[in-house]
Amino acid sequence: MAIEDTMCTIVPYFQVQQGKLDEFKALGEKMVEQTKNEADVLFYGFCFNDHQAFCREGYTGAAGVLAHLENVNDLLGEALKIAEIERLEIHGPASEIESLREPLSGLGPVFFTLEAGFRR
Repeated sequence: MAIEDTMCTIVPYFQVQQGKLDEFKALGEKMVEQTKNEADVLFYGFCFNDHQAFCREGYTGAAGVLAHLENVNDLLGEALKIAEIERLEIHGPASEIESLREPLSGLGPVFFTLEAGFRR
């Protein structure tokens, strides 16, 4: 049976500075640990391709996204000293996306609105 899909995903790609990959990975591990106790996180983890990093993350809705960004704000700030966000996508249904447009505008995301689909 399908349920209402309010899930939002954040899709950030980071380019890590040369010689800083180990430091970035250590910060990623700290973010994973800090994120484990968030009530609205569905999945969270880092993937790597050489000096490019991708954070695979999903939340029950927009409130979870905002709570997460507040929770990891300091660690993300440290990460952005040694890496830059190459691309940031936010995916979710229109009602959730609208709640994120203004709070995330400073990060320059591209918003993708869910048009068709289902969730189990």
